[in-house]
Amino acid sequence: KPVLYYPLDSWFIKTTAVKEKMMALNTTINWKPASTGTGRFGNWLENLVDWNLSRSRYWGTPLPIWRTEDGSEVKCIGSVEDLMKEIDAAVAAGVMEKNIFEGFEVGNHSKENYEKIDLHRPFVDDIFLVSKSGKKMFREPDLIDVWFDSGAMPYAQRHFPFEHKEKFNEVFPADFIAEGVDQTRGWFFTLHAIATMIDESVAFKNIISNGLVLDKNGNKMSKRLGNAVEPFAAIEEHGSDPLRWYMLTNSQPWDNLKFDISGVDEVKRKFFGTLYNTYNFFAMYANIDGFTYAEEEIPVADRSELDRWIISLLNSLVKEVAECYETYEPTRAGRAISEFVGENLSNWFVRLSRRRYWGGSYDKDKVSAYQTLYTCLNTVAKLSAPMAPFYADLLYTDLNKIAGKEKDQSVHLADFPVADDSLIDRDLEDRMAIAQKASSMILSLRRKEKLKVRQPLARIMIPVLNNGFQEKFDAVKSIILSEVNVKEVEYLNDAAGIISKKIKANFKTLGPKYGKLMKQIAAEVTGFTQEDISRLERSGSYDLTINGEPIALSLEDVEIQTEDVPGWLVASEGGLTIALDINLTEELKQEGIAREFINKIQNIRKDSDFEVTDRIVLKIQKNERFNLAVENYRDYISNQTLASELVMVDVISQATAHTVEIDTDLEAVLVVEKHS
Repeated sequence: KPVLYYPLDSWFIKTTAVKEKMMALNTTINWKPASTGTGRFGNWLENLVDWNLSRSRYWGTPLPIWRTEDGSEVKCIGSVEDLMKEIDAAVAAGVMEKNIFEGFEVGNHSKENYEKIDLHRPFVDDIFLVSKSGKKMFREPDLIDVWFDSGAMPYAQRHFPFEHKEKFNEVFPADFIAEGVDQTRGWFFTLHAIATMIDESVAFKNIISNGLVLDKNGNKMSKRLGNAVEPFAAIEEHGSDPLRWYMLTNSQPWDNLKFDISGVDEVKRKFFGTLYNTYNFFAMYANIDGFTYAEEEIPVADRSELDRWIISLLNSLVKEVAECYETYEPTRAGRAISEFVGENLSNWFVRLSRRRYWGGSYDKDKVSAYQTLYTCLNTVAKLSAPMAPFYADLLYTDLNKIAGKEKDQSVHLADFPVADDSLIDRDLEDRMAIAQKASSMILSLRRKEKLKVRQPLARIMIPVLNNGFQEKFDAVKSIILSEVNVKEVEYLNDAAGIISKKIKANFKTLGPKYGKLMKQIAAEVTGFTQEDISRLERSGSYDLTINGEPIALSLEDVEIQTEDVPGWLVASEGGLTIALDINLTEELKQEGIAREFINKIQNIRKDSDFEVTDRIVLKIQKNERFNLAVENYRDYISNQTLASELVMVDVISQATAHTVEIDTDLEAVLVVEKHS
């Protein structure tokens, strides 16, 4: 059947009368993203027309307007109390036979009382009123736009202004609302319009305009296409916390999310798996040593540099995450927590501190290590709670069962962490960042040459950019050398003639900055000498003049590559250049073999379910290719593997013998047994 369009008389709210006020109030709202507030919603307000309020429907919220048949007299009812009075007047005037809401008690706001009446159409159509001149009045047959109901919800939910008038401002305006971007002309507008017209206020202070969840290829999900993900099935398989964490950290809530279920699994492994393993490490050794945080708190100033570094970083994290939550940036908060747990707490602090927990006496340094790791885990639980409520609560309660440090039974009842600025040491954080970066670069060079980390190397060379850099590098030198298994570092005050570098323009940064001049800048950069490159690295900037226009180059505007020299591997990143000596002496080879033995023996211990404190007896079948290495490093191997005895034998025929790979074409046969 054809659709017919024809004009109808309608009721409007004259929103254009408050257009300027609505626009002004909109600028005070924190929109996420800001572009929706200034663009989509802002443009809607700039082109505002009056609000068409009436709808022609059978059931719904009626227009509370009665008019005489000739339209000369109008009444608008503002409350049930007003309506009851008008009905009684109509009954008295003979317009109605009786009050159809008889028995309703004005002022009684109980559910039972309100069940006696129904204010929706069509029931209210049986109500007729009387005008001042005594004429019969009929209700306007139209309904109110349902979006008006949505916009009135802050008042309706509190029955304002009939109840809770004195406390209404405690809950209005709302601190925060969230809905899809399609609500720009719906709920967002009706809330804003009604609040502006009632008392020239905003209805909400902060708003997240949610994006859409698409499939991994960016297509809209639908059952027809078979690309829809069943949320409850995903929760059942992966857990609600990993699913929530993935969705919040993968993209900003106001951006469209390309949902890939493999990403949820990655979050479960990389963040939750790492956090679980870190707690498991802590719990295992804390149980062995009987640590319950009963010892007196060791002042942070008296703790090791590694402890002070992670505590500093933790307090920096607390500041960052608190700011992100306060400004409705959950994605940044989640990513910061993930990086702290993965890169700093687990991959750096715990790994570099393992020896402090393992073995040795229960001294001040070990207690400090336990207190530091406990504090980090407990704080991470509190920071993560808004985004991972279930796992954060489990971690918090598991820690608190033993230590009893927290008075609250749940992480969701605990106070949010507050950063202690006195514990933040930026210089220490910078020094450790150099250590992490240098270690990463050296380990990358090792992988390039397929040199295992267990194989010691002789030295690295570092070009010195300035005195401050050498001082910082020197402060973390021992950590770097230990981490990458290199014996020493050599500083170069003049790398020219030793390390050769190439440079080219980074068009991604230069293009937006300099546009048409980009090609000329690129040609100039390509002609840089080794001294020019060194100058740029030292100062972080380089001034050029192109066609009379000053150009300030930064390190991000160029890409610097290094060339390997015979016997060395060279890497450069962000102004830091490192050359790695890959020549192997016989002594270095022997130490590498010893480290391989330690690794394989430790794996056998683990696979055999030995306790970490169990001592062992170790038998190794002789092989001329590693006999000398084992003899020279006998004590080292024994100490690292808790071997009470290490015996070299001609032949091992025991069924319990293990064959392990020491090198590409070198195997060893050995027996690992508990010492009786």
